[in-house]
Amino acid sequence: MRTTRVTVAALLAAAALTLTACGGEPAKTGGVTQISGGQSTTKAATLLDRPFNKPDLVLTDTTGKQWNLREQTKGKPTLIYFGYTSCPDVCPLTMSNIAVAKKALPKADQDNLQVVFVTTDPERDTPESLGAWLKSQDPSFIGLTGNFATIQAAARTLGIGIEAATTGADGKVVSMHGAQVIAFSPKTDEGYVLYGEGTTVDDYTKDLPKLIKGENP
Repeated sequence: MRTTRVTVAALLAAAALTLTACGGEPAKTGGVTQISGGQSTTKAATLLDRPFNKPDLVLTDTTGKQWNLREQTKGKPTLIYFGYTSCPDVCPLTMSNIAVAKKALPKADQDNLQVVFVTTDPERDTPESLGAWLKSQDPSFIGLTGNFATIQAAARTLGIGIEAATTGADGKVVSMHGAQVIAFSPKTDEGYVLYGEGTTVDDYTKDLPKLIKGENP
């Protein structure tokens, strides 16, 4: 089957961004464009003609220590997702799908794979609460929190738009954010594959063995 390739320019130069409101309807805002999964051998992966550089991002991990994204994922297969723990649907489902697929990998590959969850709601997602939430998904998942503007700027370099979380009249927290998962190659440390929110456990299970090696899915 034909593989769809998307350029970084196509992601960054578009005028409208489709953001996902967890528990709500998609909304439009200015910025970059969220691209759903393209066609590939799995129908889920979108390969980028010009891969993303890994963000130069230093945040706080779930133990309260500083965590340097570039340094601590260098040379390792890495999946990055921006979301928040109060999300009732998209975020936990995405993390759960990755966690289940990861368990199908050989132990050495499981240990090598870095799954990084960056909160879009740092005001509420403290290191402690973020750690507890991720532990229920997979204790090895890395949770990062910190300054919202820093997180937002890093997300935009990956073609992902996010907005500051708000609390509705019903008391529920809503954070508008792009729902892409970006896969970074252990060979180049560049983000070369994008997954949309419709990606299934089977999709990740099929692709992870290749992503671990820095190969195209």
